Order: sequence, then C-alpha cells, then structure tokens
Amino acid sequence: MQFRQQALAKLQSPEELDLPVRLARPQGWLALGVTVVVMAAASVWAVTGSVASTVGAPAVLTHAQGSYLLQSPVSGQVTAVLARQGERLPANAPVLKVRTPQGDSVVRTVAAGRVTTLAADIGQIIRTGTTVAAVEKVAHASDPLYATVYVPAENAAAIPAHATVDLTVSSVPTERFGVLRGEVKSVDRTAQSAQSIAAFLGDSQLGEQFTRKGRPVAVLVELGKSSSTKSGYRWSTAGGPPFRLDSMTLATGSVRLADQHPVDWLLP
Repeated sequence: MQFRQQALAKLQSPEELDLPVRLARPQGWLALGVTVVVMAAASVWAVTGSVASTVGAPAVLTHAQGSYLLQSPVSGQVTAVLARQGERLPANAPVLKVRTPQGDSVVRTVAAGRVTTLAADIGQIIRTGTTVAAVEKVAHASDPLYATVYVPAENAAAIPAHATVDLTVSSVPTERFGVLRGEVKSVDRTAQSAQSIAAFLGDSQLGEQFTRKGRPVAVLVELGKSSSTKSGYRWSTAGGPPFRLDSMTLATGSVRLADQHPVDWLLP
C-alpha cells in the first residue's frame, strides 16, 4: 500500500522543478576537455606536421659510366685468351683470339675499362654475338664509386633531389662498421628492363634478379667522401671497414622519400 501511494504521488507531481539538475560530473568535464584538446592538436599536426618514410631496394656499387658486354663479332674457336680478369685495358685492346674459316681474328675492347668477367676459354666454340667478357668503363683506379639503387617504379616520383641514402653493403658486417652514407644524384624516370640493366652492369643475372618484381627505376647515388676512413667513403660509424670497396659489390639501399603531411593520406 505504501508503494502504491508513492506511485500516485509521483503521477500527480511528475516534475521536481525545485531540485537542482546535475548535467555532468566534474570528472566528465575534464575528460571532455582533454578529448577536445587532443583532437585539436591532432588536426593541427595532420595539416602542419610531416612524416618521414623510406623505401628499401637492391643496389650495386659501380663506377658512374657502368659496364658493357663485349660480344664476339665472328664465329669460331677460341685459340688464346689475351686479357686477365680484373685487368684494366685501353680501348681497342685485344681480349681473345678466335680461329675462323677465313683465318685468325682478334676480339677487342670497345671502350677503355676493367675486365670484370671473362666468359670464354681456350678451345671454346663461339658464335657471332656471343658475350665473351664484361668490361667496366673506368679509366683510372682513383675514379670514385657510385651506387645504383633499383627502386620500384611507383616510388620514384616521391624521391626528392639530394635525398639521403643508407647503404647496407653485402661484404661489410653492419653490426661492426655500420652503413655507407650517400645522397641521390639523379633519378632515371624510365623503368629499366632486364636487358637494359644487364647492358649497364655487364651482368645478365643481375638484370633478371632486379626485375623479378617488376621493372624498377635506376637511382644514382653519390657516396659521401671521407679522408679519415680506409675505404675513402663516409659511414655511420667513425672508421668504417678497414678495407677498400670494390665495384660490382651488392648492397641494399634505404632511400628517404619526400616528407608527407598526415592529412595527405586521407585525400584521394
């Protein structure tokens, strides 16, 4: 009976206008204020802030002019190998002697350089157009090395001029000597085929290896110089490795892309 009387009293006076209304607890106002401040700060950062990103890609240390594949202009049997692997030769220097039905013929270098690969042996039968050597175009031993990084084509447009590059060299223990430092010198905007890479590096296997995931873009990287390291180049550690670097050494490049505003990720 008591509960029924209370219910009837509630129906007769449903609004308790004389009682104060509590809209929110103080803790709720504090949480709301913090949320608003955080959202405002995030909005400002999304518009004015920037985020750095990098792209990793295979690389190789070379001289700036690259290499070329020396092909035999005649068919016949190799009777003499006149050059040694690693030897530096001038233009038009003899590399092989080949016996043909018309007599002996000499295969000569096209341009001055260093023989990086000899692909013919005495007694071997070769045909016209057969690759017999790879020659790196370098005139002097002191010519500087560069790195060519084969970046996926979709990332090429995001590489700014003089972007920093860190190179993990395959023959250098990174945990002891760090990474090789460099910066972007140029970006080739044309995607490279396996054939064009092989022609530049003088190595058809590398051409196939660097194009397995699609045709990349070649990024030429100038290595930082240093007179205080054995290699002559700048490393992330003070001294770098205690030996010089050779051309045609494989590496992995980490190229810094242009900074982006976070709001750009939300735009189509």
